[in-house]
This record gives sequence, structure tokens and C-alpha cells, in this order.
Amino acid sequence: MLKKFIGDAAFKVSGWTYKVEENVLEDKQVIVGFEHTSMMDAVLSIALFQIYDLKIHTLIKKELFKGPFKPLLDAVGGIPVDRKSSKDIVSQMVELFEKNDKFNLVIAPEATRAKNGEERRPIRTGFWHIAKAANVPIVLMYADSKNKRGGILGKIYPTEINHDLALLKQLYKDNVGLDIVIPEAK
Repeated sequence: MLKKFIGDAAFKVSGWTYKVEENVLEDKQVIVGFEHTSMMDAVLSIALFQIYDLKIHTLIKKELFKGPFKPLLDAVGGIPVDRKSSKDIVSQMVELFEKNDKFNLVIAPEATRAKNGEERRPIRTGFWHIAKAANVPIVLMYADSKNKRGGILGKIYPTEINHDLALLKQLYKDNVGLDIVIPEAK
């Protein structure tokens, strides 16, 4: 109850509102968020996770898990990632999904915002590969800083990458007015 109160207070103080479509969240999912425009997006995302009592995990370079940062990163659900490991990140995440009854992996894909008015690059698709390999849905979060609203607008179950990315692009455009640049079809 306290977590929900604190989460709701964060939205109220910031002047933002949130909306979560019913029955979207499951026991296991990859959660992606667009558009990432500031640290406030991260703060409000954490507040939303508190409201819905979701324990989250996110990928962080293993090099940061040293000294005083390690307990903090562990406490916030950080997963140390060794990018030089012989086992790829997708396989590492699939193992974690298999080992846990409940698992929420949060990823803010690279290229979710343009810097200084630069042209947007296509988003990175690692989140899709993880969800597909782990056989879990992709939950779609949004942050609309212009209108100070955010939340979860839906989910998709990975089938075929080009189809799913086109669907993701359309869902964000129709529901939030956000034009995500997706990689060209292969």
C-alpha cells in the first residue's frame, strides 16, 4: 500500500498522469519504453512499477557492479552483463526467465530519442530477440513528455520481427503520436 501511495505521489507532484490497460501485465515479460527524453521518464517508470508492485530487472554493464555501487545496483534489479562473455545476452536472459516464476525485464532500447535535433536512428532490437527466445510478451510503456502522460498501452507476442516491429511502430503512433524509426526489413 505504501509503494502505491509513493508511486501515485510521484505522478501527482510531477503533474503527470498514467494509464495502464487492464490485463496487460503477466508473470513474465520484457517491458520496453518509448520515448526516453529525460531522467524523469525513468523516475516515473519506477513509480509506475511501484504502483503495480512489479519487481523489475534491467541490464547494466558488469563493470559498474564494483565497490559501493554493487549493493545499490543489486537492490534496483540490475543484472550485470558481460558483453565479452562467450554466451550471448539473449541466452543469458532466457536462462533467467526459465529460472524464475516471475520475471520483468525492462529495456529502454537504444536510439529512442534524437539528441540536439539530430535525425533519429532505427531502434535496437535486442528486446525483441530476448522476448522471442524466452517466449514472453513485449509490454509497451510510453512517456509523452509534451502532454505529461505515461503508462502501459498494451503488449505484443513476438512472432516475426518485421511484422512485430511494424505493429509496435503503429501502436505507438496511433496511441501516443510517437513515430519510432524501425530498422529496414531484412
